[in-house]
Amino acid sequence: MAPLPASSLRRFLAALALEGGLVATIYWLIRQAAVPLDSSAGLALIVLLVSVVLLAIAYVARPSSNELLRVQALEKDLEESRRLTSRHEARLQALLHHLEAGVVLVNAEGEVLVSNDAMQGLFALSPAEAKALSLPHFVRHYQFVELWRTAMKGGVPQGLTAEVPQSKRYLRATAYPLGDALKGVTLLIFEDVTELRRLESIRKDFVSNVSHELRTPLTSIKALTESLHAGALDEPKTARRFLGHIETEVDALSELVSTLLELARIESQQVPLERSPSDPCEILRRGGERLRLQAERAGVALTIECEGSLGHIMADGPRLEQVLVNLIHNAVKFTPRDGAIKASARQVDGVVEYSVTDTGVGISQDNQQRIFERFYKADPARNKNGTGLGLAIAKHLVEAHDGKIGVESREGKGSRFFFTVPLA
Repeated sequence: MAPLPASSLRRFLAALALEGGLVATIYWLIRQAAVPLDSSAGLALIVLLVSVVLLAIAYVARPSSNELLRVQALEKDLEESRRLTSRHEARLQALLHHLEAGVVLVNAEGEVLVSNDAMQGLFALSPAEAKALSLPHFVRHYQFVELWRTAMKGGVPQGLTAEVPQSKRYLRATAYPLGDALKGVTLLIFEDVTELRRLESIRKDFVSNVSHELRTPLTSIKALTESLHAGALDEPKTARRFLGHIETEVDALSELVSTLLELARIESQQVPLERSPSDPCEILRRGGERLRLQAERAGVALTIECEGSLGHIMADGPRLEQVLVNLIHNAVKFTPRDGAIKASARQVDGVVEYSVTDTGVGISQDNQQRIFERFYKADPARNKNGTGLGLAIAKHLVEAHDGKIGVESREGKGSRFFFTVPLA
């Protein structure tokens, strides 16, 4: 038991002396009165003495004013600490809630201590699965569980990228052992890299397609020049024919390079649109008439329809005309002789919708998902002459007008390409 403070001891002794003196005085007065003390009086005196002692103890136990102030200060500090802790917890929860990356804290036994809401979307967790207490049941992915174990045992950060079948996402996971700060606890961070993987795939396809598109004319030019060197130059007729082929291949290369440069400028928004109030029907008619002769040569009927006055759109007329020319050109290319193509415009829900419908070969469902990618060709065997960049350019031009572009098609039943432009 801790000794009493000096001030409390002094108060105790003073109180005890004072009240002891009072008891002694009462006892002396009784004796002077010559009143005999029977057992009841003795007992009363003992009770009085005990009461005096208890009063002295109670007086000593009563804190002084300084001690009261110290206790009140401690209570105030404790309350302030509680408020600060609650505030920090609220900030931490808000931070975790708004993070796009998934965050999980796991102890040495594999128990999930903390996780944020992003984990539910990244792993396609149901509300019940999101409450799982162990990491294996929480992420349901052995590679991420092994990543945690390796990091925990080695004490160094570990990382890997893997696909989550449930959500069909690619996640880059990094495990950080927290060491002495939180012994045995590991921080797991999951980042969604699905879009990065898709872009990487597009980049690889782009490089492959550019290489292919360049290799074909270059191989042809090389073969022709070698033939000329081998003696064809001595035969004027043959030489002129070979030079004509070389010129055709060079023109194809020039077109490819020009189209690539144009696409690059459009994608980087270096081609400013010269918008002005434009008549949607006039844009449709100009685009259609540019392809009418080509349609007639292919034996395909081209019809242009526009529903009266559609109002005006804020548009770069030549650029939208370029989109229509591209769509109609593709329709002519993939529609058999005696087929039909209809180019039309109508007003729908505050936008003008242009559409090009044909009775051609159609496009498979898988190809429809990628038809607007650069260099993508739905039917390479039938589309040997195109660069595969026309629809990619059309898509960027439509989106630059705050519109949307799409396709509806069934194999063997034809296709319908459409795009929208907001009304002015």
